[in-house]
Amino acid sequence: MIQQLEITGVHMQVGEDLQKYVTKKIGRLDRFIPKGSQESVHVEVKLKEATTKGKKKCTCEVIIRLPHEQITVSESTVNTFAAVDIVETKLHHQLKRYKELHANPRLHRRLLTRLKHRPAQA
Repeated sequence: MIQQLEITGVHMQVGEDLQKYVTKKIGRLDRFIPKGSQESVHVEVKLKEATTKGKKKCTCEVIIRLPHEQITVSESTVNTFAAVDIVETKLHHQLKRYKELHANPRLHRRLLTRLKHRPAQA
């Protein structure tokens, strides 16, 4: 689980069930962060709720501060839980890409040499 996780509600109260849900969903994304940088990860989750013209709009914005980069994802839907789910999926893809770039450089070099020396298929 991610250790430094801040959950903030803007124009809304973050209930205990919503806080547990966000912690469960966003907290388990540490699997996609390289092991060397897991201790220095800081995550901010901002949950916003607005009503315009009778329509309810819930926004979930997540900012992940990593050693070499900052990843920001935002999503607006009718339901806060659905917004958290969509943000989690987006973060999953971006963190996988981050891990491929910033993980073990020797592994990356080995994979490149294997691809170069692989015979061409006809």
